[in-house]
Amino acid sequence: MKGELDEMKRYDFVIVGAGPAGLFSALELSRAGKKVAVFDKGAPISKRNCPIKTGATKTCVHCNPCSIICGWGGAGAYSDGKLTLTPEFGGNLERSVGREHLLELISEVDRTFVEFGADSPVYEPDPVFAADVIKRGRSAGLQVVPARIRHMGTDRAKQVLQAFYDELGASCDVRTGVEVKSVMLEDGRAKGVVLADGTRVEASGVLLAPGREGAPWMERVASELGLTVDSLPVDIGVRVEIPDEIANDLTEQFYEVKAIFDAPTFDDRVRTFCMCPHGEVVTEYQSDTGLVIVNGHSNRDRKTQNTNFAILVSTEFTQPFRDPNGYGGAIARLANMLGGTVLVQRLGDLKAGRRSTAGRIERGLVRPTLRQAEPGDLSFALPYRHLTDILEMLGALNTIMPGIDGPHTLLYGVEVKFYSLKLALDRGLQTSVKGLYAAGDGAGVTRGLVQASASGLVVARDFLDRERQSG
Repeated sequence: MKGELDEMKRYDFVIVGAGPAGLFSALELSRAGKKVAVFDKGAPISKRNCPIKTGATKTCVHCNPCSIICGWGGAGAYSDGKLTLTPEFGGNLERSVGREHLLELISEVDRTFVEFGADSPVYEPDPVFAADVIKRGRSAGLQVVPARIRHMGTDRAKQVLQAFYDELGASCDVRTGVEVKSVMLEDGRAKGVVLADGTRVEASGVLLAPGREGAPWMERVASELGLTVDSLPVDIGVRVEIPDEIANDLTEQFYEVKAIFDAPTFDDRVRTFCMCPHGEVVTEYQSDTGLVIVNGHSNRDRKTQNTNFAILVSTEFTQPFRDPNGYGGAIARLANMLGGTVLVQRLGDLKAGRRSTAGRIERGLVRPTLRQAEPGDLSFALPYRHLTDILEMLGALNTIMPGIDGPHTLLYGVEVKFYSLKLALDRGLQTSVKGLYAAGDGAGVTRGLVQASASGLVVARDFLDRERQSG
């Protein structure tokens, strides 16, 4: 924290989570003159250092909380640093605010990131080139959707988020390394929060924005408060790693190829996610669940010779099952049980029904960027249905990225997105409890940096509007 909590511990607004939703809410409210406190269980951006990245260890040591996904800036601080400026991607905020307003919010979020140093170029494919890729994709059942993307890079994103910290640290009470235990209510209205050490912090409004890693925490708090919760599809899959030359023609134009596919055998929705040109595969430790899962990063200045991205299968569940996060966690736990960490397998080995070994990986044509991954057999962890969907998706992607369906392609598993909880919210993202808001990925509202940031603006402005109306 910069300074100590106010002696009276009384604020206009309290924010739980210093990810993009929390930061943009704090920025809007503090610039409006409101007294704001921000809490996050992770470290400030300057101290978010993964032991693997610093060379202190070669394997994940299960830091609690994990610096890759927790702390100032949220998981976005160590993400690929992509700002997707197309409303079709990144969440469901359009349902709450409408398309025109969402477009305005996206433009405002982009301007703010640029204000804080995100001065990288915007990728937008040439229309003729894009039309050809779309046509080839359709021949295999792929829907390829061009998007406008500003790529900061993992390295540059940290500098941008430090600039956010410098401003908000001077105008808000920022406390990192502090966990929030529960929400206080009085007469059916949010009154503040209780910290893990028992400290009571009062406020007129509370925003819950714990991000994907905080989804289990959000579920617990929602249950305690009796909030209405809907289950979303859980996204489970693998991270694919290929040599740059297979993807270069597309990534130089699109930067990130966003493709959607209805796999024919089971009619499941499959999609690409978080493409990282010249990037590296990384691990994340989910401290609430004790799981090690896989993700990808891409730096602006430090490049590799590989490209990686996720293939995710969206699985719908019907009643009475209501624990998609638990289901995704169980699959990730199987992979961890088999290898002690994430698994890596050559596509050719998977198709041949054999596990990959260190020798087979070494003989392959793709040098893995995540050297800590354990060679193994993903078929022991992923259900047959998911594997079938993934293999069919790779076959379809081969029409726009020839060579990706070859034997040397690497698959890391598993990748799970823990945002399968959706709270019932009004247009201002307020819950059924007055004064209590929820935003970002952890609330099931968004699935990416830009819309998460925009959701924070929606919350702040709704709170200010209600305050003006009541005053």
